[in-house]
Amino acid sequence: MPVTYPNRGALAAVLLTALSLGLGGCDALDSINPFAEKYKPEVIPDVPADKLYSEGLAKMEDSDYEGAVKKFGDLDKQYAYSDWSRKALLMTAYANYEGQKYDDAINASKRYLQRHPASKDAAYAQYLMAMSQYKQIPDVTRDQDRSEKALVALQELVQKYPTSEYSSDAKAKIQITRDQLAGKEMEVGRFYLERRNFPAAINRFRDVISRYQTTRHTEEALERLVEAYMALGIAQEAQNAAAVLGHNFPDSPWYKDAHALLQNGGLEPREEKSSWLSKAFSSITGRTASAQ
Repeated sequence: MPVTYPNRGALAAVLLTALSLGLGGCDALDSINPFAEKYKPEVIPDVPADKLYSEGLAKMEDSDYEGAVKKFGDLDKQYAYSDWSRKALLMTAYANYEGQKYDDAINASKRYLQRHPASKDAAYAQYLMAMSQYKQIPDVTRDQDRSEKALVALQELVQKYPTSEYSSDAKAKIQITRDQLAGKEMEVGRFYLERRNFPAAINRFRDVISRYQTTRHTEEALERLVEAYMALGIAQEAQNAAAVLGHNFPDSPWYKDAHALLQNGGLEPREEKSSWLSKAFSSITGRTASAQ
């Protein structure tokens, strides 16, 4: 059977119809497309960088820290990789810190230090990060993970930026944080001592002396060692702990208690110079003298 083709006139009519649908059908398709409006690109007008920065500062002055974070965030996005972006990121950290959004302040400070480690404001970013950890230190009865993190951040500040204006304050807060950590160890040590778990108690008190020797808890830790060793019948260690306590803190009420405890057992303090206790205190005394 011969193949028949549409005549030229009919083919032209088909093409015209298709063309009219192709050109005029857009409006019809849009009218039935539920996503047409939803996915129209949003055009964000450019705002001058200095205007965004000033608006952020104004929010800060009004104590609208959340609003300030948003302004500085917009500045960072719209002027990425510029000096304005650097300033915005630092101010984001500061605004979060002032707004007590400490974890957000830590994250912003970390991003700043990753992007701008050699910046003149790097020490301040480190300080904001350390202080955000420090502000979250809990009371001594709770887990001290925040205290550990605060101590690390503060020590990094002193080590990396020793001449910065924040170094002195960091050193003071390092001592406070170390005292907090020592206090936690003492609390746990006393718990074990009261329950007559003397080996566990000794480990905690030894930790205070070896790690937190310059804190206010050292005198009590030494006296508690005397108690625990006497309870275990380890007289030589008890005598040594009492002697070290008396040598370094002769006027301490804790030494008077330790001495009385030894006397009740017919003993006197006697220091063993080769012991870890004596070496530990000789080490700290040497460091203190060299620092002076």
